[in-house]
Amino acid sequence: MKKTIFGALLSGTALAASGALAADVTLNIESWRTDDLTLWQDKIIPAFEAANPGIKLNFNPTAPAEYNAVLNSKLEAGSAGDLITCRPFDASLALYDAGHLADLGDADGMSNFSDVAKSAWQSDDGSASFCVPMASVIHGFIYNKDAFAEVGVEVPTTEAEFFAALEAFKADGSYIPMAMGTNDQWEAATMGYNNIGPNYWKGEEGRRALIAGEQKLTDEQWVAPYATLAKWGAYLGDGYEAQTYPDSQNLFTLGRAAIYPAGSWEIAGFNTQADFEMGAFKPPVMNAGDTCYISDHTDIGIGMNAKSANPEAAKAFLNWVASPEFAAIFGNALPGFFPLSNTPVELNDPLAKEFVSWRGECESTIRSTYQILSRGTPNLENDTWGASVAAIKGTETPEALGAKLQAGLASWYAPQQ
Repeated sequence: MKKTIFGALLSGTALAASGALAADVTLNIESWRTDDLTLWQDKIIPAFEAANPGIKLNFNPTAPAEYNAVLNSKLEAGSAGDLITCRPFDASLALYDAGHLADLGDADGMSNFSDVAKSAWQSDDGSASFCVPMASVIHGFIYNKDAFAEVGVEVPTTEAEFFAALEAFKADGSYIPMAMGTNDQWEAATMGYNNIGPNYWKGEEGRRALIAGEQKLTDEQWVAPYATLAKWGAYLGDGYEAQTYPDSQNLFTLGRAAIYPAGSWEIAGFNTQADFEMGAFKPPVMNAGDTCYISDHTDIGIGMNAKSANPEAAKAFLNWVASPEFAAIFGNALPGFFPLSNTPVELNDPLAKEFVSWRGECESTIRSTYQILSRGTPNLENDTWGASVAAIKGTETPEALGAKLQAGLASWYAPQQ
């Protein structure tokens, strides 16, 4: 492992040897990842405690929908844990601005992460970093290999091939070509617009240009993905308008649909539910040979409560989270949540390996609405949900949707005025 991030006295062994920890210190960890409890109890906690005698970990998560409110209440009351699991961008930035998260920007371990990885947990100017990046999720399409073989469909790489594949499944009639509904709205934007969109606006180039006011949501590269989504409706099956997110998951894992617009977070669940072999393909490019772009979205990090009573022990744990050892444990225990450290991690799950291989083939970006652009009213992220649904249903033209989104953003965001 590299030289300890926070100084020699911050390793658990050194702490114990120096007498800095006269008795065991217990670090309490706040998180929304209730489904990770077994992972922490069985793998992460034993590995850390074995390497850091004198420091104990207590992982006691809150239900995801309640996490933000519960955490804020605890922080205000001074009863929050030593370590705070961080959602990306504004929610965590607000905690830092309120003095609840410590600045970790001078930590050597931050050099283990790329600028894109760190961007989710930094001040707007990049001068302060307040959470150690843990993992990202990657967008693409998961497909039923049996269905493709049965109908004789090749895995698509271009948009023309993609729609030809959908048309072949529709003509065959044995499978719903693609499982996605519009009832819950968010997946139309997350697994639709922000899945295929980076190939249009060239990933970080376009996203940063939008933040800078150098591009507008009425520009062709931001409108065109809606025109592509408008073609999806014909292949989503009867009643997709009322279909919920769990409905779509079930349709695919029961083998009734050929393709699922996906985030890699589905991998672990799909592995247990589907009895057919699955593959994945990245968002199709317009033309063969085009540079490809993927949404490799920063999803989870962890920081230190600025008022922790155990800062040295907390920093020792954060040092370990930045290490290759943690990345290997986390990446393999939760296939589809990909470590963000620059040190390559050997993954065991074949579907996860397929997703992460795209990092070596394509340019990575994050969801276009998540940094800065959804702070005002109207909220661009939420408006993108509705726009993506309207595009799929065909209730508004792509051009009208772009104009509406641009007007909303410009109403409060100065660089777009």
